[in-house]
Amino acid sequence: MSNPWDDWDHVLKVDPDKELRDGETFEDVCRTGTDAIEIGGTLDVTAEKMTRVVDAAAEYDVPLYQEPSNPGVVIDSPALDGYLIPTVFNAGGPFWITGAHKEWVRIDDLDWSRTHTEAYIVLNPEASVAQLTEANCDLAADDVAAYAKVAERMFGQEIVYVEYSGMFGDPEKVAAAHDALDDATLFYGGGIHDYESANEMAAHSDVIVVGDLLHDEGVDAVRETVKGAKDA
Repeated sequence: MSNPWDDWDHVLKVDPDKELRDGETFEDVCRTGTDAIEIGGTLDVTAEKMTRVVDAAAEYDVPLYQEPSNPGVVIDSPALDGYLIPTVFNAGGPFWITGAHKEWVRIDDLDWSRTHTEAYIVLNPEASVAQLTEANCDLAADDVAAYAKVAERMFGQEIVYVEYSGMFGDPEKVAAAHDALDDATLFYGGGIHDYESANEMAAHSDVIVVGDLLHDEGVDAVRETVKGAKDA
Protein backbone atom coordinates (compact mmCIF):
# COMPACT_ATOMS: atom_id res chain seq x y z
CA MET A 1 0.00 0.00 0.00
CA SER A 2 1.43 3.37 -0.99
CA ASN A 3 1.76 6.35 1.32
CA PRO A 4 1.58 10.04 0.38
CA TRP A 5 5.24 10.59 1.26
CA ASP A 6 6.45 7.85 -1.11
CA ASP A 7 6.70 10.46 -3.87
CA TRP A 8 8.03 13.34 -1.76
CA ASP A 9 11.54 14.75 -1.93
CA HIS A 10 11.08 17.92 0.13
CA VAL A 11 8.94 18.96 3.08
CA LEU A 12 8.71 22.51 4.39
CA LYS A 13 8.13 22.72 8.14
CA VAL A 14 6.40 25.91 9.28
CA ASP A 15 6.74 26.89 12.93
CA PRO A 16 3.44 28.51 13.97
CA ASP A 17 5.24 30.45 16.71
CA LYS A 18 7.45 32.22 14.16
CA GLU A 19 6.64 34.92 11.63
CA LEU A 20 7.32 34.90 7.92
CA ARG A 21 9.85 37.33 6.49
CA ASP A 22 8.58 40.86 5.87
CA GLY A 23 6.60 41.08 2.66
CA GLU A 24 6.15 37.33 2.25
CA THR A 25 2.82 35.54 2.39
CA PHE A 26 1.58 32.00 2.74
CA GLU A 27 0.82 32.05 -0.96
CA ASP A 28 4.55 32.57 -1.50
CA VAL A 29 5.29 29.72 0.92
CA CYS A 30 2.97 27.34 -0.92
CA ARG A 31 4.52 28.23 -4.28
CA THR A 32 8.08 27.24 -3.34
CA GLY A 33 7.69 23.84 -5.02
CA THR A 34 7.82 21.84 -1.79
CA ASP A 35 5.94 18.53 -1.84
CA ALA A 36 4.18 19.09 1.49
CA ILE A 37 3.93 21.54 4.36
CA GLU A 38 4.27 20.29 7.92
CA ILE A 39 3.05 22.64 10.63
CA GLY A 40 4.70 22.21 14.00
CA GLY A 41 7.22 23.45 16.53
CA THR A 42 8.67 22.47 19.90
CA LEU A 43 8.13 25.55 22.07
CA ASP A 44 5.28 28.04 22.64
CA VAL A 45 2.94 26.40 20.15
CA THR A 46 -0.81 26.71 20.70
CA ALA A 47 -3.89 25.44 18.89
CA GLU A 48 -4.71 29.03 17.93
CA LYS A 49 -1.32 29.50 16.27
CA MET A 50 -1.71 26.18 14.48
CA THR A 51 -5.12 27.22 13.19
CA ARG A 52 -3.77 30.52 11.90
CA VAL A 53 -1.19 28.78 9.70
CA VAL A 54 -3.54 26.05 8.47
CA ASP A 55 -6.20 28.58 7.52
CA ALA A 56 -3.66 30.75 5.71
CA ALA A 57 -2.31 27.85 3.64
CA ALA A 58 -5.57 25.98 3.10
CA GLU A 59 -6.57 27.55 -0.20
CA TYR A 60 -3.40 26.49 -2.02
CA ASP A 61 -2.81 23.10 -3.60
CA VAL A 62 -0.09 21.77 -1.28
CA PRO A 63 -0.66 18.86 1.13
CA LEU A 64 -0.89 20.09 4.74
CA TYR A 65 0.09 18.01 7.75
CA GLN A 66 0.11 18.92 11.42
CA GLU A 67 2.99 17.75 13.59
CA PRO A 68 1.77 18.52 17.12
CA SER A 69 4.30 18.75 19.94
CA ASN A 70 1.64 17.66 22.43
CA PRO A 71 -2.03 16.58 22.29
CA GLY A 72 -3.21 19.96 23.57
CA VAL A 73 -2.36 21.73 20.30
CA VAL A 74 -4.12 19.30 17.96
CA ILE A 75 -6.69 20.94 15.72
CA ASP A 76 -9.45 19.37 13.65
CA SER A 77 -9.51 20.99 10.23
CA PRO A 78 -10.77 19.61 6.91
CA ALA A 79 -7.84 21.42 5.28
CA LEU A 80 -5.38 19.01 6.90
CA ASP A 81 -4.34 15.96 4.91
CA GLY A 82 -3.19 14.28 8.08
CA TYR A 83 -1.24 14.25 11.33
CA LEU A 84 2.40 13.22 11.73
CA ILE A 85 3.01 12.23 15.33
CA PRO A 86 6.62 12.11 16.54
CA THR A 87 7.83 9.36 18.83
CA VAL A 88 11.43 9.91 19.95
CA PHE A 89 13.16 6.55 19.97
CA ASN A 90 16.27 7.82 21.77
CA ALA A 91 14.38 9.89 24.35
CA GLY A 92 15.61 9.79 27.93
CA GLY A 93 12.32 8.47 29.27
CA PRO A 94 9.11 6.80 28.14
CA PHE A 95 6.91 9.91 27.97
CA TRP A 96 8.11 10.91 24.48
CA ILE A 97 7.97 7.30 23.27
CA THR A 98 4.50 6.28 24.47
CA GLY A 99 3.40 8.59 27.31
CA ALA A 100 2.31 11.59 25.26
CA HIS A 101 0.74 9.21 22.78
CA LYS A 102 -1.40 7.67 25.52
CA GLU A 103 -2.95 11.12 25.94
CA TRP A 104 -3.20 11.57 22.17
CA VAL A 105 -5.49 8.56 21.77
CA ARG A 106 -7.92 10.02 24.32
CA ILE A 107 -8.96 12.63 21.73
CA ASP A 108 -12.61 12.17 20.84
CA ASP A 109 -13.28 10.93 17.31
CA LEU A 110 -9.60 10.49 16.50
CA ASP A 111 -9.24 10.04 12.75
CA TRP A 112 -6.92 7.06 12.54
CA SER A 113 -7.03 7.06 8.74
CA ARG A 114 -5.17 10.39 8.73
CA THR A 115 -2.88 9.68 11.69
CA HIS A 116 0.70 8.55 11.08
CA THR A 117 3.75 8.29 13.33
CA GLU A 118 7.35 9.33 12.77
CA ALA A 119 10.16 7.48 14.52
CA TYR A 120 12.49 10.31 15.49
CA ILE A 121 16.19 9.81 16.15
CA VAL A 122 17.33 13.14 17.61
CA LEU A 123 21.05 13.86 17.24
CA ASN A 124 21.75 17.53 18.05
CA PRO A 125 22.09 17.86 21.85
CA GLU A 126 21.70 21.65 21.64
CA ALA A 127 18.30 21.47 19.94
CA SER A 128 15.14 22.28 21.87
CA VAL A 129 13.65 18.90 20.99
CA ALA A 130 16.72 17.10 22.35
CA GLN A 131 16.60 19.01 25.63
CA LEU A 132 12.85 18.65 26.00
CA THR A 133 12.97 14.89 25.47
CA GLU A 134 16.35 14.39 27.19
CA ALA A 135 17.47 12.50 24.13
CA ASN A 136 20.70 10.52 24.11
CA CYS A 137 22.45 12.15 21.15
CA ASP A 138 25.82 10.50 21.70
CA LEU A 139 25.25 7.86 19.05
CA ALA A 140 27.64 6.31 16.53
CA ALA A 141 26.53 5.50 12.99
CA ASP A 142 25.85 1.88 13.89
CA ASP A 143 23.67 3.01 16.83
CA VAL A 144 21.63 5.18 14.49
CA ALA A 145 21.28 2.30 12.04
CA ALA A 146 20.15 0.01 14.86
CA TYR A 147 17.51 2.50 16.02
CA ALA A 148 16.27 2.77 12.44
CA LYS A 149 15.99 -0.99 12.12
CA VAL A 150 14.21 -1.29 15.49
CA ALA A 151 11.74 1.39 14.38
CA GLU A 152 10.94 -0.36 11.11
CA ARG A 153 11.17 -4.04 12.00
CA MET A 154 10.01 -4.13 15.63
CA PHE A 155 7.62 -1.19 15.76
CA GLY A 156 6.37 -1.12 12.17
CA GLN A 157 7.21 2.53 11.61
CA GLU A 158 6.76 3.74 8.04
CA ILE A 159 8.70 6.98 8.59
CA VAL A 160 12.09 7.18 10.31
CA TYR A 161 13.22 10.76 10.92
CA VAL A 162 16.87 11.63 11.60
CA GLU A 163 16.64 15.03 13.28
CA TYR A 164 19.58 17.42 13.68
CA SER A 165 17.39 20.50 14.23
CA GLY A 166 19.60 23.61 14.19
CA MET A 167 22.73 22.07 12.66
CA PHE A 168 23.83 20.21 9.55
CA GLY A 169 24.15 16.56 10.39
CA ASP A 170 26.70 13.82 9.82
CA PRO A 171 26.08 12.32 6.36
CA GLU A 172 27.62 9.03 7.47
CA LYS A 173 25.00 8.61 10.21
CA VAL A 174 22.17 9.58 7.88
CA ALA A 175 23.40 7.13 5.26
CA ALA A 176 23.67 4.40 7.90
CA ALA A 177 20.02 4.90 8.83
CA HIS A 178 18.99 4.84 5.18
CA ASP A 179 20.95 1.65 4.48
CA ALA A 180 19.34 -0.06 7.49
CA LEU A 181 15.82 0.41 6.14
CA ASP A 182 14.05 -1.84 3.66
CA ASP A 183 10.68 -0.18 3.09
CA ALA A 184 10.35 2.70 5.56
CA THR A 185 10.93 6.24 4.30
CA LEU A 186 13.86 8.15 5.78
CA PHE A 187 13.25 11.82 6.55
CA TYR A 188 16.21 14.07 7.34
CA GLY A 189 15.99 17.49 8.98
CA GLY A 190 18.61 19.97 10.20
CA GLY A 191 20.82 22.73 8.88
CA ILE A 192 19.75 22.65 5.24
CA HIS A 193 20.28 26.20 4.01
CA ASP A 194 21.05 26.16 0.27
CA TYR A 195 21.11 24.06 -2.89
CA GLU A 196 24.32 22.23 -1.99
CA SER A 197 23.32 21.19 1.54
CA ALA A 198 19.91 20.06 0.29
CA ASN A 199 21.46 18.10 -2.55
CA GLU A 200 23.99 16.41 -0.27
CA MET A 201 21.49 15.21 2.33
CA ALA A 202 18.89 14.27 -0.27
CA ALA A 203 21.48 11.81 -1.64
CA HIS A 204 21.53 10.03 1.76
CA SER A 205 17.80 10.15 2.58
CA ASP A 206 14.41 9.91 0.92
CA VAL A 207 12.90 13.21 2.05
CA ILE A 208 14.58 16.33 3.38
CA VAL A 209 12.78 18.65 5.78
CA VAL A 210 13.53 22.38 5.74
CA GLY A 211 12.30 24.56 8.58
CA ASP A 212 14.15 27.51 10.11
CA LEU A 213 15.37 28.64 6.70
CA LEU A 214 11.87 29.83 5.80
CA HIS A 215 11.67 32.12 8.81
CA ASP A 216 15.32 33.24 8.71
CA GLU A 217 16.00 33.67 4.98
CA GLY A 218 12.64 33.46 3.21
CA VAL A 219 10.99 31.71 0.30
CA ASP A 220 13.72 32.28 -2.30
CA ALA A 221 16.18 30.35 -0.14
CA VAL A 222 13.61 27.58 0.31
CA ARG A 223 13.17 27.30 -3.47
CA GLU A 224 16.90 26.61 -3.82
CA THR A 225 16.63 23.72 -1.36
CA VAL A 226 13.71 22.30 -3.34
CA LYS A 227 15.90 22.32 -6.45
CA GLY A 228 18.72 20.65 -4.56
CA ALA A 229 16.43 17.90 -3.30
CA LYS A 230 14.87 17.28 -6.70
CA ASP A 231 18.27 17.08 -8.42
CA ALA A 232 19.73 14.49 -6.03
